[in-house]
Amino acid sequence: MKRASPPVAFAAAVLAIGFLSAMDAAMKTVSLDYGALSALSWRALIAIPLVGIAYLIFRKNWPGRRAMRFHLVRGIIMVPMSFLFFYGLTYVPMAQAIALAFIAPLIALLLAGAFLKEKIGKRIVTGSLLAFAGVLVIFFGQTQVDLGREAFIGSLAILVSAMLYAVNIVLMRQQSQEAGPIEIAFFYFAIAGPGFWLLGLFVGLPEYPATQIPALLLATFFSIIGMMGLAWAYARGEAGYLSTTEYSGFLWGALFGFLVFGEVPSLFTAAGAVLIVAGCWIAARSAPVDHAMETA
Repeated sequence: MKRASPPVAFAAAVLAIGFLSAMDAAMKTVSLDYGALSALSWRALIAIPLVGIAYLIFRKNWPGRRAMRFHLVRGIIMVPMSFLFFYGLTYVPMAQAIALAFIAPLIALLLAGAFLKEKIGKRIVTGSLLAFAGVLVIFFGQTQVDLGREAFIGSLAILVSAMLYAVNIVLMRQQSQEAGPIEIAFFYFAIAGPGFWLLGLFVGLPEYPATQIPALLLATFFSIIGMMGLAWAYARGEAGYLSTTEYSGFLWGALFGFLVFGEVPSLFTAAGAVLIVAGCWIAARSAPVDHAMETA
């Protein structure tokens, strides 16, 4: 495994999360005009050949049956997970959406205990309760500023998305033993991409985002760069050390939310985020925490 100095790997991970947050902003721009399904479907159509070329160049061999099973299951789950996240993102501020998404790693720790027989200690339970309190604070803040019914539904959609991603994290821990990051990224787009179009047969085919092509191209570019950046960082630094960089996502989300949409996080969102991050920090002291939305 290649190594870099810890500060370099840490900075690379923070920068990669910044690219993923920029991707969220670009996707939100497209989703506001054409809907989340359109943004996801057309992004996948652009990304598949780009990531596919990289995969074909750097692959060592074709995935085995066990690896393909993980690719298929995760790809299918990522369809509703990604759709719900970006659907919710169109109705709530970016910082709030990312703060709510932080609960995914904690749910994953609980699922790992149930399905992978990993030990669930007091720290994980304490951290989960603290993070849940943070979620309640954010929802309470919504009632105080009267963001409306759509914002409430959007927040619920993001929470459901986070729960689905928690399942993905558990699967990813097993999948990472079978495949490398480029292969995982390729099969995400190759399987989830057609899934978005298939979903369109039931809810209406995705509209071509004619006026948002630049934003769509940026979303695709930022998505690929972010995924590969995290892979580069985690190949050169310890997971326990780098996992703390995930919390920069809230600051990145607040920054891009303000610059692109003029969003200013409320004090309730900031307070809730502090509780959620504190809960994740407590739980992470007993187990590494994966990045909340690295492949959304």
